[in-house]
Amino acid sequence: MVAMSHFYTKPATHNGYFLGTRNLLVKIMGERRDVPLPQRGWDPIVILVKSQHPGNLGAVCRAMMNYGFTKLRLIEPQCDITCDEARNRAKHAGSILDEAGIFSTWEEAVADCNLVIGTSGKREHGPKTVFRHFLNPWDVAELGPENGGKIAIVFGEEGMGLSTPELTKCDLLMTLPTWEGYPIANLSHAVNTTLYEIHRHHILVQGSSLGVADHLQLDRTISPEIRKLLRQAIREFGYSLTGDDKRKETYSTLLTRVIMRGMPLDIEAHRLLGAFVEATTAMQKQAGDADWQKKRRKRLNVTDESSINIPFQIYEEE
Repeated sequence: MVAMSHFYTKPATHNGYFLGTRNLLVKIMGERRDVPLPQRGWDPIVILVKSQHPGNLGAVCRAMMNYGFTKLRLIEPQCDITCDEARNRAKHAGSILDEAGIFSTWEEAVADCNLVIGTSGKREHGPKTVFRHFLNPWDVAELGPENGGKIAIVFGEEGMGLSTPELTKCDLLMTLPTWEGYPIANLSHAVNTTLYEIHRHHILVQGSSLGVADHLQLDRTISPEIRKLLRQAIREFGYSLTGDDKRKETYSTLLTRVIMRGMPLDIEAHRLLGAFVEATTAMQKQAGDADWQKKRRKRLNVTDESSINIPFQIYEEE
């Protein structure tokens, strides 16, 4: 079933003629209810203490849904969580609002949690640092799979943050590595940044799974065969340039280092192969090399960019 926008749009017309139904059914951008949630093995419970602004609350829900998190608990919310502002800011993550747990005390909210992580932008200096040793979001992302169970990440109320007594109740503390000149982030931004790091860690460590975008390239290594071919193509290109052998070798090495530092994927390297073959052939022809056609035929066959599984002739590097 096609998801419908809650906004009404008129059919598109031009000079009185109906152009079609493209505006009658508006598929919500990014909403794919048929996609399962990511299978991480652990999911943090986001806890908000005394939320003041329904807009922020809705934005938190949206950030959670963006990365496939759904567990939200509220301690003494100070705003109407069912109001239109909260719902509108949540967009299509309203289900998180509907299912959020409401608690009157801190103790009730974390009673079933194995680990409680408090957040704060107030990074103390001097002797107080012994009581406020902060983790970064990526540290939390790494310890989650090791700990398992129910891990709560607690965010304080807007403008105040968690109080010292509340921070004392936490097992660990986390902060965002913000600029010291303005370290306090907006509540929804802080939640978004934290959950992004956790989701990113899941992708990098566990790889593709249910709910993770299938277009994400997880393997950043180039295959040995493609690497060898690319280095050869770069070297042939470099030696087609003008100048002495030392200059040509310098350019070949420089190009190789710059390209490999970018960690190209196999398909990217394959397309670079085609470009280097074309450029090398053109320069040899321009230079009046009588054997340019013969050399091209002997060179790598990289004209089909739609596949990287092409029979290449591999020449040994000198």
